[in-house]
Amino acid sequence: MQNSLITQVQLGRQYAKEWPMRKELAPIFAEYRVIKATELSLTVMPILAIFTVFFQTSQLGAQYLPQAIAAALFFLSLPVQGLLWLGKRCDTPLNPSLNSWYNELYHKMVANGYDAPSTSRKPRYRELAKLLSDMFNKMDKAFTKEQF
Repeated sequence: MQNSLITQVQLGRQYAKEWPMRKELAPIFAEYRVIKATELSLTVMPILAIFTVFFQTSQLGAQYLPQAIAAALFFLSLPVQGLLWLGKRCDTPLNPSLNSWYNELYHKMVANGYDAPSTSRKPRYRELAKLLSDMFNKMDKAFTKEQF
């Protein structure tokens, strides 16, 4: 599915909100680290961009304004890159081994009382995020401890 850049960024923002930020998932999935880095860069990079422009133009003069703007744009693009990666990742189908793990986890959850609509044949990372989030929020601690 082909998305525009703005749609991809919006998908990434939404996916970052949907993904369960649990330390148990950090060694398995890159989402935890990417979301943390993106959140940090969303707060730090605009400040760094403004500081870069101010410092370079005040210390080196107005003739360095183009270089200062280029550096500022680079800093501002870093959080966007994280959101683009997350937007692409949420629409990516799970690989075969992760797909079988997803189905196994879903069936275990249903056997333990999880009430949800049936899964699609080719789940994507977005469905995995919802399933993991439901597992951590709706299932008991013993079940989640057994899975990780």
